[in-house]
Amino acid sequence: MKGQNRDDGNNFEKILLDCKKILKDSTKSKEQKLSEICRLLASRVEHYDWVGFYLVDPNHPRELVLGPHVGEPTEHVRIPFGRGICGQAAESGKTFVVQDVSKETNYLSCSPKVKSEIVVHIFKNDKIVGELDIDSHELEPFTTNDEKFLEELCHEISTIL
Repeated sequence: MKGQNRDDGNNFEKILLDCKKILKDSTKSKEQKLSEICRLLASRVEHYDWVGFYLVDPNHPRELVLGPHVGEPTEHVRIPFGRGICGQAAESGKTFVVQDVSKETNYLSCSPKVKSEIVVHIFKNDKIVGELDIDSHELEPFTTNDEKFLEELCHEISTIL
């Protein structure tokens, strides 16, 4: 099913509430919270096949380091700003939606199954501190509902980073 026909608004509201509960849980570490959010997103949104966080390395502020994630393993554990979709998104400071990764010249392939990707920033004090990266095995699955939901989620996640 193509993204523009998908209506996940109600589901996203419920997931966001569950994510807020995770973020408020004082018994869990930051990494545990991020891992739990990855699992929740991957299990509750059918077109989210790989979900992970890339966090800005404080010692190398123009480099992203793979954090908690779910899905197939990836060799891309460190990504410089400007390289690949995540690196381009980090450099631009904007949400990147790529509905067909085969059309991108700067795409870092993690798996031949990946057909599309969305990358949303996590800002703290107006600086990028991380990104939420989601791959899908479908072409064109992401809608404006995905973007709005993930941007709101990343705003909430910024409170723990």
